[in-house]
Amino acid sequence: MNENLVIKLKPGREKSLLRKHPWIFSGAIDHFQGNPSIGETVKIESSTGEFLAWAAFSPESQITGRVWSWKQSIPMSPELLKDRIMESIDSRTGLINSGITNAFRLVNGESDGLPGLIVDQYADVLVVQILSAGSEYWKDEITQFLVEISGITQIYERSDVEVRKLEGLEPRVGILAGKEIPDQVEIFENGIKYLVGVKEGQKTGFYLDQRSNRLAIREYAKEKEVLDCFSFSGGFTLSAIKGGAKKVTSIDSSGNALKIIEQNLKINDFDPSIVELIEEDVFSQLRTFRDSRRSFDLIILDPPKFAPTKKQLEKATRGYKDINLLAFKLLNPGGTLFTFSCSGGMDTALFQKVVAGAALDAKVEAKIISRMGQDVDHPVSLSFPEGTYLKGLTCQIK
Repeated sequence: MNENLVIKLKPGREKSLLRKHPWIFSGAIDHFQGNPSIGETVKIESSTGEFLAWAAFSPESQITGRVWSWKQSIPMSPELLKDRIMESIDSRTGLINSGITNAFRLVNGESDGLPGLIVDQYADVLVVQILSAGSEYWKDEITQFLVEISGITQIYERSDVEVRKLEGLEPRVGILAGKEIPDQVEIFENGIKYLVGVKEGQKTGFYLDQRSNRLAIREYAKEKEVLDCFSFSGGFTLSAIKGGAKKVTSIDSSGNALKIIEQNLKINDFDPSIVELIEEDVFSQLRTFRDSRRSFDLIILDPPKFAPTKKQLEKATRGYKDINLLAFKLLNPGGTLFTFSCSGGMDTALFQKVVAGAALDAKVEAKIISRMGQDVDHPVSLSFPEGTYLKGLTCQIK
């Protein structure tokens, strides 16, 4: 550990760190001491020289530092990294009954004290996303410790997301441990089997954060005509069928995703005749349904990120408004809308305001009957509100 590598903050810019927020933005920095390389650990000091934290250095990003440790006596080291991974995995014990599912999030980035590191378990395969310069710096050790602690020897990297560009990192995919990783891994969740494409598709292959919300869908689906928008590999589609839906229409722009739905229907022995699969842009297809006066009892909107950061928020707000407006217009009287936003740049209050505006423009009376979020294996540190990215509303109209 080189204690001569220091980031000195401007006067008064240490307040967020004193509240244990783990990010140091470039605008808060007064000057550097030493010449740290990307991902290297640096000491963070106040303008008066007070120690604040040990952090990973990321010169290309607006988030120039991400905190590893708040204690001067505990700098970043392989031992600290191993302890953090062990604590993160151990903390999941008892959160979810292993008889319910064999797919979990084991590490959830900053909220587990491991900034920029995501680790998901799918049966006997781990899928890793490395999203920050600091985690990239320690990638070999991370891989080694994951094998040692989890006992899983097959690890695949899915660091193929846009956010790496902000860190000055190239996208990477490939095997980190083990000789062969299957293209698809079969998991189970609440009595349903799913095939997960760990090498491609959204996130690390499946939306683990929606587990409890998929289960909630079942309570509303019985004898209903259901529309699943942005269906991906069919998480909500299969849950609606399990709940007794009369018919499910699933829309996604990816033909490969729809093929996985077909496979998932087959391995669960679900009747494919009650499922209509449509490969199309969701916005376009909803307008087609509107123009043809088609309607549904239950609609699910689970779009990809429209606003990864605050900069895209204005455009994203229009997108969320438009899609919820169309959905409200397609609901039958008494119908239910499950609507989500996974955009970190949009907070809960703004999302509700957008959905309320959509209902108003659609000329429907709607009320919120429940709020939804990410499941328990996606915890959020109280000092890191940005970790609350998934927001959901269950709305019912008259």
